Amino acid sequence: MPLFVFAALIMVEIDQLVKAWALNELKDLRTLPVIGDVFHLTYVENRGAAFSLFSQFDSRWIFVALACVITVVILVLLQKKVMQTQLGEWSLVLIAAGAVGNAIDRVIHGFVVDLFDFRLIHFPVFNVADIFICTGGVLFVLYVMFQHKEKEEQPPEEAAKPAEEDKQTISEQAHGE
Repeated sequence: MPLFVFAALIMVEIDQLVKAWALNELKDLRTLPVIGDVFHLTYVENRGAAFSLFSQFDSRWIFVALACVITVVILVLLQKKVMQTQLGEWSLVLIAAGAVGNAIDRVIHGFVVDLFDFRLIHFPVFNVADIFICTGGVLFVLYVMFQHKEKEEQPPEEAAKPAEEDKQTISEQAHGE
């Protein structure tokens, strides 16, 4: 578990450093073309959720609370070792790191700093934390589809009762047959 916490903290730090650069250097430029009409670094203040959903009202505390709940649930799942493989565990670490990174922005600034702007496909502007969340989400789906195995459990009353042939064997052994 400490490795996961350390890794998540490193991811959050990377996210915050990139956003600090955007706030200090990119904000005044507004946009910096990297590859013509394909990819720009563009400063955007996202006050909503993914792709600026719910930005028409101050929803930051809802998203901060949601990020806190998600992070606590993920920490509990990791602590209890619910995930059966490292892919499942790391998917949750990525999601938690992204949620915390964006929550920090909401608390400090009242918005999330976005900067990666793929103009070729007209994709919404996003940030490092969003990359962590999306990558973690994809890895989690792959984990569920290909690695997670449901534990076969017998109902409690069936597990407590011996099967008919077990009863007969026990009876035969008791009578010396």
